[in-house]
Amino acid sequence: MTDDARTSHEAHDAEGRTPSDFTDGGHGTPESRRADSSGPESSRPEFLPAGEGPFPAEQPRDDGWSQLGAPPDRARWGRQDQPELLRHDDRYDDGDVPPGEGGRDPGFTGEHWGDPSGRPRHDTAVFASQAAPPPPPPPPAQAFGMGPGWAPPPGSLGAPGSFGGPPPAPVRRGPRTATLVILALMVALLASTLGSVGTYLLTKPAGSGRDPSFSLGGAPTGSNVRPPESVAGVASKVLPSVVSLAVEGGASSSTGSGFLIKGGYVVTNNHVVANAEPSGQIQIQFNNRKSTSAIVVGTDPESDLAVVKPAETFGAPEITLGNSDNVVVGDPVIAIGSPLGLTGTVTSGIVSSLNRPVQAGEENSSEATWLSAVQTDAAINPGNSGGPLVNVNGEVIGVNSAIATLGRSVGGQSGSIGLGFAIPVNHARRVAQELITTGKAKKSRIGVAIDPTYQGVGVRIATEPRQGTQPVEPNGPAAQAGLKPGDVILEVEGVVLQDGNELIAMIRNRAPGEKLSIKYQRGGQENIATVTVGAAPEQPSPKPS
Repeated sequence: MTDDARTSHEAHDAEGRTPSDFTDGGHGTPESRRADSSGPESSRPEFLPAGEGPFPAEQPRDDGWSQLGAPPDRARWGRQDQPELLRHDDRYDDGDVPPGEGGRDPGFTGEHWGDPSGRPRHDTAVFASQAAPPPPPPPPAQAFGMGPGWAPPPGSLGAPGSFGGPPPAPVRRGPRTATLVILALMVALLASTLGSVGTYLLTKPAGSGRDPSFSLGGAPTGSNVRPPESVAGVASKVLPSVVSLAVEGGASSSTGSGFLIKGGYVVTNNHVVANAEPSGQIQIQFNNRKSTSAIVVGTDPESDLAVVKPAETFGAPEITLGNSDNVVVGDPVIAIGSPLGLTGTVTSGIVSSLNRPVQAGEENSSEATWLSAVQTDAAINPGNSGGPLVNVNGEVIGVNSAIATLGRSVGGQSGSIGLGFAIPVNHARRVAQELITTGKAKKSRIGVAIDPTYQGVGVRIATEPRQGTQPVEPNGPAAQAGLKPGDVILEVEGVVLQDGNELIAMIRNRAPGEKLSIKYQRGGQENIATVTVGAAPEQPSPKPS
């Protein structure tokens, strides 16, 4: 070894010598060493480490042979005259190196040179005997850096790994098992990916826009529970109480909606069930899609209300009635019914106006009437009639009855334009109760006739009798409050009147016995009168003669 910083003893041990072989530590001149050659050990040649000694540094060294001499060539193997000591370096012939130079002793005979101890060695392969030499060994298939086609036999001097030879070539280790497994997995993954891409490219239709592997994934999870005050929450509460009506009467038929109240009765519009009397049929379908027949309990054409009794309610809950006097403009409302026969339809909006005078029932009908209605922008269409208009608490605040349209087509009906009207529930409550208890509803009156020719502010009471009717009914509610013919009624309960229809609608929405504050004008002076609403006398029902 030439790059290890070792002591002389370690270096000698590495060459196979014991420390006693070098009493002088391997130092001194050649002359001193020749002077000590008389002893038994003095005849041993000196070995220098490879690449060290007195050789010129610029001379190239033969790999692995600098300690014992150059490798024998074929010419020297063939000589038979005498044993020949191999030279230390092929760079010098026998006469090229002067005595005492290059670490060689001219007096050295070469005898026993192969053993450092000087003892004879009969197995040294570097001497040729006097007999015929054996044939040289055949060159191996591969040389180990010692010339083309040649290498020393195993175990001989200079062979790789032997004494004085080059260090053995490093053993090449194969990859570890874990590395092989990882490589195998990577190859498998790459093959799978390439196979999938190839399959996709082969199966994808060219230019069609279709993708067999396309997917939008599953629907997100969620809940169908809604706050009770929301439209969905109110609808889920009210829908079970809303019904659909189909009426057959002779040559005509009609459809509409209704809602279930206490006692298993259903409230609806008069114009929905008018065709059922006296021999028509009514079929009611509940929200659970179960159907049953029904009979008419009572009708009030003037208020466009009716009550029917179904044969079975199938456990449907009754609806809650609210207070229409507490409704204000802007309140959110929900309309539920069967527009155009579409059962269970829900629309929402707000209260867009109050005390709107509208005509309920069929236009130009003898049973047409005027109502002071709740106006809403919740969509109402034919078939919604009789259904409930409810607030955010699910309480009924009106009965859907009419819609405003831009005109009617011949033989057909127009749809909603965002203006729907409902009978206030306080009026419907009173009428329904009277129809259930007596079969008839009282008609509210104050006992005055209106002058239709008046064009001024407010509503003027007629000054002359018309068709046998007095302008102010004698001893009627208005007469008792002090009103006279020709008085101009300006306000009712603080509401400024615009025309006579509005006054009629407001009076009919009041129950008999209610007191109204009326501001009127007489002779240029404004006065206040309190009028108690009365009931019109009952008309005898026609009987067959």
